[in-house]
Amino acid sequence: MTNKTNKKKILIAPLNWGLGHATRCIPIIKALEKEGFEPIIAGDGDSLKLLQKEFPKHKAYTLPAYNIQYTKNGRLLKYKLFINTPRLIKIVKKEQKEVAKIVEEEGLTGIISDNRFGVYSKKTPSVYLTHQINVLSGLSTFLTSKIHQKIITNFNECWVPDYEGEVNLAGKLSHPSPSKLALRYIGPISRFKNVNSTFEENDTGKKKYDILVLLSGLEPQRSILEEKLLQELKNATKKVVFVRGLVSEKESTSKRLVNSTNSTIEIKDYLLQNDLQKYMLQSDVIVCRSGYSTIMDLEKLSAKAFFIPTPGQFEQEYLATYLESQNIAPFSSQKDFSLEKLNLVNTYQGFTNKKMVKENQFPLTIFNFFYSSK
Repeated sequence: MTNKTNKKKILIAPLNWGLGHATRCIPIIKALEKEGFEPIIAGDGDSLKLLQKEFPKHKAYTLPAYNIQYTKNGRLLKYKLFINTPRLIKIVKKEQKEVAKIVEEEGLTGIISDNRFGVYSKKTPSVYLTHQINVLSGLSTFLTSKIHQKIITNFNECWVPDYEGEVNLAGKLSHPSPSKLALRYIGPISRFKNVNSTFEENDTGKKKYDILVLLSGLEPQRSILEEKLLQELKNATKKVVFVRGLVSEKESTSKRLVNSTNSTIEIKDYLLQNDLQKYMLQSDVIVCRSGYSTIMDLEKLSAKAFFIPTPGQFEQEYLATYLESQNIAPFSSQKDFSLEKLNLVNTYQGFTNKKMVKENQFPLTIFNFFYSSK
């Protein structure tokens, strides 16, 4: 089936693993719109819901869910993933069949898959978006990295959202040893806009909030961290905003908890792009997971952060350690976190946004890949 519209259609599909893969697709979709393409969204779960809320006018397809779930004991995660590999392979095959139908029905010009293994087609140029060329998994890192790199070879190109040189955000995750992969470093990508101190201030000239808690990730670890942080913050003499990272069919709910010091904790289920950027700019420190999409957002806003990596997720543990070694932000394990440790933030430089391209829009030369590959 041929494309009957004047606009070239690009399918963009993020992995439903927390919300990070979806949020970093937001600037790509906006850039595609700006360059005259027609983005079509695909995915499942909360990632798909989030993109549908951000782009309600765009056509969206539901893909088979990988149904990746965490374990209460984070160290058992990789074993659970290995055990579930046969099931995942079956799902990826179903995903490929669904993508083939979309290619025929929409007459696609191209595909951008954010870590979805089966979202590609031999009939149209296909791009894989990832910062993890190397997949850390402890003693099995060599094997998991090779498997992932093999998957990447199914795509025409791999776009890496990081700086290419020695100064970068993802370290060895995004910078493998000499590789034959078709890698294109496109720089960090963020859903947020460039700002020049446009946040609202209170009467004293300081930011409005002391702490912004930004939760994300899969259950049950998201809820475990939420419970721990609420327990730690209930007696704090600080102004706190707590974003739970829960995307529902309804509008985001908001409530206020009065703690023992008669201060309040403002709690929201989730915030869309513009509101979240405002709250992040209004906060002195952001407490969050060390997920890479969050890191790119923090870089964009030159923010100060304190990281709590998801237990058992080697990628987040590595990124937290790497950024601490760069004097950017401190971190703590989930079980060892205490409110007092947030004082460490003042001894780190924070994110400086020295290399971010203005407005961080994708140049047309990148999207021309879809034409040149035809």
